[in-house]
Amino acid sequence: MPHYYMFHKPKGCVTAKKDSLSKTVMDYFPEGIRDSLHPSGRLDKDTEGFLLITDDGALTYSLMHPSKHVSKTYFFYAIGVLTEEKIKTVAEGLTMRGSNTPVRPARIKCLSEGVITEIADHLPENKREHFLKYPAQKIFSGEITIEEGKNHQVKRMLRAIDCCIVYLKRINIGGVPLDESLAPGEYRELTDEELAMLRK
Repeated sequence: MPHYYMFHKPKGCVTAKKDSLSKTVMDYFPEGIRDSLHPSGRLDKDTEGFLLITDDGALTYSLMHPSKHVSKTYFFYAIGVLTEEKIKTVAEGLTMRGSNTPVRPARIKCLSEGVITEIADHLPENKREHFLKYPAQKIFSGEITIEEGKNHQVKRMLRAIDCCIVYLKRINIGGVPLDESLAPGEYRELTDEELAMLRK
């Protein structure tokens, strides 16, 4: 029987089965089962959130292949301002820096606005001091839903509209939300209902 785990990936570990330099997402699983499992897709080292861990290669393919257009939603904090014009640009499918072709249209919304000192705890440790030198910098929190998985896509999309993500967390895959009762580093098996949604 295949296994399906919802893993709340913490910051600081890499999405890989093995790595000689860094802790991996698989290090959070018992030795007895980790060898047969793999992460479905990837999250950057400094990104948190929902990562599917499974031994079902067919499901991984169906979730990750670009032609399937599986939605993935992220919560973020970013330096900058999200205007209606920028929301429209994202919705129409923008072209990221370093690319010649536009990404698929995406949905983005602003949840709150403030200044960078209000999110000090969410800033990356190695850059926190630098960011806090400018305490009046405008920031906002938001959500973005994409249907692709290009390298660093969400961060690059925000850079294309002159915003800089400083915290990123995946909160939903294919309509299945991250179980917020899972602390970073914890996991649980998917329910039958969640698995059925992912298989759609």
